[in-house]
Amino acid sequence: MPDMQPMPPVPDESIPAIVERHVAEAPDAPCIYYLGVTLTIGQVDDLANRLANRMRELGVERGDVVGLHLPNSPQYVIGLLAAAKLGCPASGVSPLLKPDEIVYQVENAHIRLLITLDQLFAPIAAQVDGRLPTLRAVMTTGPIDFLPAWKKWLASVTGKVPKVALPALAHVRCVSLWPDINLADNTRVFEPCRMEDVFMIQYTGGTTGNPKGAELSLRNIMSNVVQNETVVTYDVGKETFASVLPWFHIAGLSALFMGLRKRALMLVVPNPRDVKSYCQAMLKHPPTVLGNVPTLYQMLLSEPLFRKVDFSRLKVAVSGAAPAPVELIRKVEEIIGHGKFCEAYGLTETSPTLTMNPPGRARPGTIGLPLPGTDIRIVDAETGKKEMPADEPGELIVNGPQVFRGYLGLPDESNRALRSFDGKTCFYTGDVARKDKDGYITICDRAKDMLIVGGYKVFSVEIENKLKEIDEIELSAIIGTPDEERPGNDVVNLYIQLSDAGKALGDDAVHDKVMAYCRDKMAPFKVPKYIHIVAQIPLTPVGKVDKKALRR
Repeated sequence: MPDMQPMPPVPDESIPAIVERHVAEAPDAPCIYYLGVTLTIGQVDDLANRLANRMRELGVERGDVVGLHLPNSPQYVIGLLAAAKLGCPASGVSPLLKPDEIVYQVENAHIRLLITLDQLFAPIAAQVDGRLPTLRAVMTTGPIDFLPAWKKWLASVTGKVPKVALPALAHVRCVSLWPDINLADNTRVFEPCRMEDVFMIQYTGGTTGNPKGAELSLRNIMSNVVQNETVVTYDVGKETFASVLPWFHIAGLSALFMGLRKRALMLVVPNPRDVKSYCQAMLKHPPTVLGNVPTLYQMLLSEPLFRKVDFSRLKVAVSGAAPAPVELIRKVEEIIGHGKFCEAYGLTETSPTLTMNPPGRARPGTIGLPLPGTDIRIVDAETGKKEMPADEPGELIVNGPQVFRGYLGLPDESNRALRSFDGKTCFYTGDVARKDKDGYITICDRAKDMLIVGGYKVFSVEIENKLKEIDEIELSAIIGTPDEERPGNDVVNLYIQLSDAGKALGDDAVHDKVMAYCRDKMAPFKVPKYIHIVAQIPLTPVGKVDKKALRR
């Protein structure tokens, strides 16, 4: 097998330092294109300084965690940069989370300030009031705050963006981002950030049932940015990034950090499913880089405007989060150009990218080759101590500078995930894979009991643990079946064994109660599509749910 490629040098430079360097060199360089409005790198830095000063007034100090409960928007970039200027780790809080899930993450990460979209926070404000003791304040912002006055007026009179009124809250201090930063001091804020400092706390599902906060250092993040840059040559100030991967997800963050490092123009689309607006942005600013999940590429193929975009300058179209069918790759490359589609593989814990299918040398069906400095081994799944020969499946483990430092407050989970192999600390991914003689890696099976729904990871144990709150359920099991409409994705199936209370209530009533509970308590992609009520859920000899039997 080929030797591991050497790791390129990683500059000892924080995100704020990178942005300030760009401001010194080209303050008027375009940075963000959002709903027809362009913000320069100088404007972004100025707004981040203003926000950082306002955050200080609210009591946010170095080391405090800032939560970003936002879709892709200028506010996300400015909030992330302001937190970094203060020396504060940030944590992306998915807009898809339900109130209980938000409360859990805010408390678990000890979030001090939550920056949120008013449309997201207003419906849940009363439900979380009094349940967020770690918060000093909630800062709300609107989707059109950064638009010129005439566009705001037009949005108001047409009703396209309804005005949002927050309810009066007794226990949460609420402030407004837009008026506050316009009045705030724009004095430079710059707290030094060491490469080993925690920069992001990104949440991922876990075997305990609750999401786990993966602590990613500045070195982890910037190492992975540098590694990704080895696949394609990116030119400072000349790139246009057209990625709608959500920034609350580590894959989206990776594209954002790379865009900031290369002083790229980033096309920002708040609703990734609005492919028409996405294409309109690309028509105005032809992209050099695309980044999406396979489902989004499939949606783009159905949008006539996609074929009108000028892809002559496109260098790469990255796809991740789920396998891309060979036929999809072929159809996309008919439009964007042959050899430009590039599949990537990674995890939250690895900042995220581990492998890429190199453009022009891609092998469809594989996840490509390890990035430079990334030592991937395939070991026996039983003990994790024996390396497997070429083309033999086993658990994928990895050592590299992008591998996280551990899970927040979970030493046992961290020790199970990070173990010594061949003298190196390796992350045991739980994914079953095989590596061929040329080093190309193929995923044989996903991590145990994990589903992919619309590109999002769904951990069955998290749902099963939540369902224990329902008296009518004796036992439950989540099983994924292939989604024929979205190749590479799963359909969530819930199997239920009724308790005596459930039998008394009846199948139909239990079905309706469980579905209503799931829709109320879980993010939409976690809600089961099908509920199967069975007489008995099969168990293994040691009393565990036998999911293999259920799948059969």
